[in-house]
Amino acid sequence: MEERSTQEVVAETARDVKWICRTLARMEEQGDRTEERLRSLEGWQSEKVGEARRDRQIAAGAGGVVGGAVAIVLQMMGWG
Repeated sequence: MEERSTQEVVAETARDVKWICRTLARMEEQGDRTEERLRSLEGWQSEKVGEARRDRQIAAGAGGVVGGAVAIVLQMMGWG
């Protein structure tokens, strides 16, 4: 096994520590970007759920109006 000087070991350790710090910083940035994407998707999903609920309410309202009109016509014709 090759003997290394203390200076070489310290230099290698310093390089390793710098590499670890850069890697951790990149991981943190990726985590932040992932979190931003998740927040965006959650907002989009909430928006879609709201639109679907609004569409159902509009359809129910329209169905009520049509049903009421049919009931009036049937009453006018003597069938209701």
